[in-house]
Order: sequence, then structure tokens, then C-alpha cells
Amino acid sequence: MTKRSLAEALNHSDLLYPRVELDAAILRMAGEIDASYAGVETPLFITVMNGGLMLAGELSLRCRTGFQFDYVHATRYRGATEGRGLEWVARPRTPLKDRDVLLVDDILDEGRTLTPVKQWCLEQGAARVQIAVLCEKRHDRRVPGIAAEFIGVSVPDRYVYGFGMDYYELGRNLDGIYALRDA
Repeated sequence: MTKRSLAEALNHSDLLYPRVELDAAILRMAGEIDASYAGVETPLFITVMNGGLMLAGELSLRCRTGFQFDYVHATRYRGATEGRGLEWVARPRTPLKDRDVLLVDDILDEGRTLTPVKQWCLEQGAARVQIAVLCEKRHDRRVPGIAAEFIGVSVPDRYVYGFGMDYYELGRNLDGIYALRDA
């Protein structure tokens, strides 16, 4: 993929989901999450940085569940558009033993980041680990056994960015989801 400025990338992209549609999806997700965590004492809401930040902020304000919050920073991209080996930048400081955990991330693509993060949570003794993602990419390359319980929208198998997802570390703050036409 040819690197362009963000403005050039936007000119070569399609808007898949405007903010109003994302707001509706996040509100629906919050209701599903609240129903799933009803009766659970202080579940742990873990944001997967950096991509999950936008969704986590919006979702947390719409959930009525009494979550405790923490974060994990694990990345495969490091500013690139193709992933490499997983790098753990920061792990949650909150003990996970016997906790119900919600991992919140921007996208479930192949699952090569979320799979080891979820596995690490289970190895730390988490009782249950569920995943919430804004986007689930449609393709058949997913790591076996990984799935999100809470999904905002489905996106095509194209390079997507905006609302937490980046284009060469830019565009995370766009209030819609865009897909490059020629990636």
C-alpha cells in the first residue's frame, strides 16, 4: 500500500459508517454488555490501546454496569499497515484472578492481537473473558477459536481506519469509519 497523507487517503476512501450509525451501534452494544454482566460484581473493563480508546470512552459512558477500568497496550503494527510479532507495551495492573473481564478493542481482523491478550487474561486467572469490538472484518483468515461477543459493525476485507483505527498512526480521531479503495 502506498503511503499518502491523511487528506489524500480520505480522497481515495469510502465512508462506510458515519458517526450517527456508530453511535447507534455503540448504544446497542452497551445494552448487550449490561445484560451479559447483570449480577456480576465489579467486572473489569480493559481497553486495548491505542485502537480501543475511542470505542472504550464512548461505550463506557453508555454502559450502566459498575465496571472497574484498566488497560493493556499490545501491538503488532507499530505505525505500519501490516502486523508483525506482538509487542507488549503495558499489561493491566489490576489482578485478574476470578474476575469477569471485558476486552474492548477497535477491530477483530485476524485475531493475532486479541488472541494472545485474551489468553494472557485467562492465564492470570480471569473467570471469564469477553471481547467487544467496534468492527469485525469479514474474511476467512481468523485465528481459530477467537470471536467477539459484542460487535458494533461489520466491515469488508479492505484497509479501514477512523474512530480509533489508524492510517499510519493518523486518523484515529475521525468520527466515521473509512475504507481505502485501492489497498
